[in-house]
Amino acid sequence: MARHGGRGWHGRVLAAAIGVTTVAAATSVWTAQAGPASGAQAGAGVSASPSPGSPGSVPAKVSVDIAHASDHGARGVNITVDDGPDPTWTPQVLKALRENGVKATFCMVGTQAKAHPDLVKAVVADGHRLCDHTVSHDTTMDKKPDAYQSQQILDAERMITEASGGVRPVYYRAPGGAFTPYSRNLAASRGMRPLGWNVDTKDFEKPGSAAIVATVKNEVANGPTILFHDAGGDRSETVAALREVLPWLKQQGYSFGFPVR
Repeated sequence: MARHGGRGWHGRVLAAAIGVTTVAAATSVWTAQAGPASGAQAGAGVSASPSPGSPGSVPAKVSVDIAHASDHGARGVNITVDDGPDPTWTPQVLKALRENGVKATFCMVGTQAKAHPDLVKAVVADGHRLCDHTVSHDTTMDKKPDAYQSQQILDAERMITEASGGVRPVYYRAPGGAFTPYSRNLAASRGMRPLGWNVDTKDFEKPGSAAIVATVKNEVANGPTILFHDAGGDRSETVAALREVLPWLKQQGYSFGFPVR
């Protein structure tokens, strides 16, 4: 799967981050094919106490394999929402999810979380899970030194945790899928399961809500983890698509879960 390109918002985030320099985008080494599931704990965290990411929970190492499967089994789907939180679009995405009784995983950029702690808390209050999407969404992270990758992952983890009031991210999604063995091991050691995707709606390209819905309908058979965005530009098409596709998925017999940990 190709990396997300042509998104000026991420360039502005990158330039604003301390110690980050703008570099040319590289071709992704990550694909959307399902990774090994050995060691994955299906349903982990659903009935555990405390639940994943709850305040005061101690990070426990999880699998380094890139997760795609749902803890709801073969007919489960995982809604994932990237790049926020955003004061305009995150509340609208939350409303669409709430209206359909759906829980999702929000992959947050550290600087966005720090800027909008009220929205991070709103995501947690609605029962969604948090995911570390780095400090500045650098899609060339896999070309950078280990120290840089560590700073991006650990600083974002701290920013998100502080913004949430102590609830930790329990997944790590590399920007553009730019995972490395080092970043996967580091995230897993902090209790954050590396998180991939199976269905890229390409909503960031603003193809129209009908096209976003069609992508989900045509590709959901490829795997359960579906990628949307709540920041990075006008996300009105994403909101409209969610309002249509969530009921459709229910009608097809799918249930909504979280990625395996």
